[in-house]
Amino acid sequence: MGSNDACGFGLGAQAVPVEWHDCTWQPPIEWRRAASLPLAAITKPLPMPAFLPHPARRKNLFKLMKTNSSCQRRSKDAGFTLIELLVVIAIIAILAAMLLPVLAAAKKRALIVRAKTEAQAIATAIQAYDADYGRFPITKDEQTYAGTNDFTTGLVVSPSPQVDWTHSNGSHSYDTNNNVIAILMDLQTYPNGVVTSNNMHVLNPKQVKYLNATMSDYDPAATPSQPNPPGGVDRAGIYRDPWGNPYIITMDVNYDDQCSDIFYSQLSVSQNGAGSAAGFNGLSNPTGTPNSNNFFYHGKVMVWSAGPDKQFDATLSAGVGVNKDNVLSWKQ
Repeated sequence: MGSNDACGFGLGAQAVPVEWHDCTWQPPIEWRRAASLPLAAITKPLPMPAFLPHPARRKNLFKLMKTNSSCQRRSKDAGFTLIELLVVIAIIAILAAMLLPVLAAAKKRALIVRAKTEAQAIATAIQAYDADYGRFPITKDEQTYAGTNDFTTGLVVSPSPQVDWTHSNGSHSYDTNNNVIAILMDLQTYPNGVVTSNNMHVLNPKQVKYLNATMSDYDPAATPSQPNPPGGVDRAGIYRDPWGNPYIITMDVNYDDQCSDIFYSQLSVSQNGAGSAAGFNGLSNPTGTPNSNNFFYHGKVMVWSAGPDKQFDATLSAGVGVNKDNVLSWKQ
């Protein structure tokens, strides 16, 4: 028979007889049938998936980005307008105009430093040669020509040599400097094939290369009127400064420890004040004869260059006009 259960759920109950063969005690066993509950009452609703965004946010998830109208216009134009291009060109031109003087000045300074370094290298090489051989790197003819005076060589300004130079103590050579350079570099022939005064190493028997200099392909015989020869040792063996003029070399061949350069010994160039024995650039007049062309450098070698303007003038003071930019090996 169906009956209400003790829990009060109103579920029916039926008695089922069970036989127990192995036990003397036989407990009653009841089987209860589940009540017919509505499906909604026994079905638990599923939770919303955690990964789904909030509905309000989900609307913004697939929202298209706004496009910039100016970018659209630029993509349609696909390039600069004429005005924009002209503005860019004008800016570049202004910057270039500002930079060119700076670059030119930097290049000029670099060439001056190079000339000073090369002039000092020549002076050092000459002194090293003198220390080894007890004489200066000149030929016997040049030594005879100098006599008891000092010897200047290389006083040539391209393309034409200077006027004849004289000195109160006698004449000086003003030819090219290739004889000195051939001896210092131990050259037996010049790059143009002409035999040097050092053929068979007669003036440098130890075959020591006292001077290392850059070689150039300039041939003064082929193009004698070239206004801007390159620097370095040309095919005729002439050692030229960065502006194309030969380095001017003076040696104290009479060994009185007073180097007398044919140009800088002059009163008009080196005297520092009327009647003064003091001179510009460390020179002085030790002879006791005022107002004379006897301004000397206390040393054995003087090497100098006419500088960036390629000029020098014996009527001007050493620190004025075209003489101001001359590059001197002895000036610190």
